Amino acid sequence: MPRDHRPAKSIRVLLAEDQGVTHGALALLLGMEPDLEVVVQVPAGEAIVDAALTYRPDVALLDVELPGRSGLDAAAELRDQAPDCRVLLLTTHGRPGHLRRAMDAGAAGFLVKDAPVEELATAIRRVLTGETVIDPALAGTARDAGPNPLTAQECDVLRASANGATVADIAARLHLPEPTVLDCLVSATARTASANHTEALREARLRGWL
Repeated sequence: MPRDHRPAKSIRVLLAEDQGVTHGALALLLGMEPDLEVVVQVPAGEAIVDAALTYRPDVALLDVELPGRSGLDAAAELRDQAPDCRVLLLTTHGRPGHLRRAMDAGAAGFLVKDAPVEELATAIRRVLTGETVIDPALAGTARDAGPNPLTAQECDVLRASANGATVADIAARLHLPEPTVLDCLVSATARTASANHTEALREARLRGWL
């Protein structure tokens, strides 16, 4: 029977990634590191917190864009419900607003998804020592982009306006008066220098503000 050369105490990793091939390959490659163990793989954002509470990983490696709920939203909840779990976020697009939101959510790191697995493994080890690990290119882009000009309520209203939702639809979903929804759509359109709230939503997503 082959001997297991894994250290007595491995670093326990939760991996949340929805792209099947990437998901499996990344889990396999991380698992080949002698001190890392992928204890649970999660394909959707809603399952992250429950999985973390069940498997108690040391580090959660989360894709920013996941079905149902983003890794950014899950990171904020992990900070509150599983404070001992360090969070590393992975992104494909490198939108500057995502980095700011990641830091606000208490993430310990923010890296591009296509980084070599050796870099990801090193980042996992580093965040467990208390370091914050950020891809240098992403940090530079975020620094040059400036802060999110939208208020939290404007962000909520813009998100709810997707797929052709009417003012009445948004008001019902967010439990807000219709005049408040309309004011938020108008102000968000102005703050993003857009022609209408549909363009404002597109711009906010592009910038990583949502």
